[in-house]
Amino acid sequence: MRLIVVSGLAGAGKSVALHMLEDLGYYCIDNLPLGLLGEVSVATLQRQGLDFDRLAVGIDARARRGEIEAFPKRIEELRTGGIDVEVIYLHADNETILRRFSETRRKHPLTDADTSLIDAVTADRRLMEPIATKADVAIDTSNTNIHQLRDIVRNRVDATRTGELSILLQSFGFKYGLPQAVDFVFDSRCLPNPHWVPELRELTGLDAAVAEHLAAEPATHDMLDDIHGFLVRWLPEFARENRAYVTIAVGCTGGKHRSVYLIEQLARRLRQTYAQTLVRHNELH
Repeated sequence: MRLIVVSGLAGAGKSVALHMLEDLGYYCIDNLPLGLLGEVSVATLQRQGLDFDRLAVGIDARARRGEIEAFPKRIEELRTGGIDVEVIYLHADNETILRRFSETRRKHPLTDADTSLIDAVTADRRLMEPIATKADVAIDTSNTNIHQLRDIVRNRVDATRTGELSILLQSFGFKYGLPQAVDFVFDSRCLPNPHWVPELRELTGLDAAVAEHLAAEPATHDMLDDIHGFLVRWLPEFARENRAYVTIAVGCTGGKHRSVYLIEQLARRLRQTYAQTLVRHNELH
């Protein structure tokens, strides 16, 4: 039996992930009491008249503190019982979560008459730490829209089913800080910056004019070849260690030109070997 546990911070996208899993054929249960997690089995489902061998459950801060602290033990018990368990943890920065709750006008599960939204978000992050540390994959959704998150979840599930390594390539701007939960970070700020070419300043690395400008620089080819060569050498080692998901980031100053171009070129090359390769440009909104 295959069980995916989707957890994370309120406002980070748990419902979106569960809906995607439902579309992929998983029987989904949201807000399952953690005390019932140990009762999950094929036999239990069949007794309830449910003929499913793929189950996804959502767990959040509405579970009791003691149950959350016991989460790692529950997961190990399930695995010992022969259930194939994967834990996906979704998180985002405080600013993003606050904005999402403000936009949707939904109530955070930990807010009450004495607890403000920011205090609830802080408490949520602290409360969910035992689950975060047990996660097989952590997904930062700060710069991810609904469609991108659905793609990431689908990519992850497809890669796990086929045993293929799933790769997420991200461009970003160092001026905005490093992305979270990244396995490899490469710095492209030493390359000539199209920002200083007036006719290219308002364009991005997705535009042909910027791509042609960067492709004309020998240093761009050298860096691209070096990064690609490094990944070709070491990604198979990750796969041999049963890693199903690797995140690679390339940054430049603003995250609009050099890093975007390099990520697009890397994706083109890596997809020849790794079909489950996704691209996210963090600073292109």
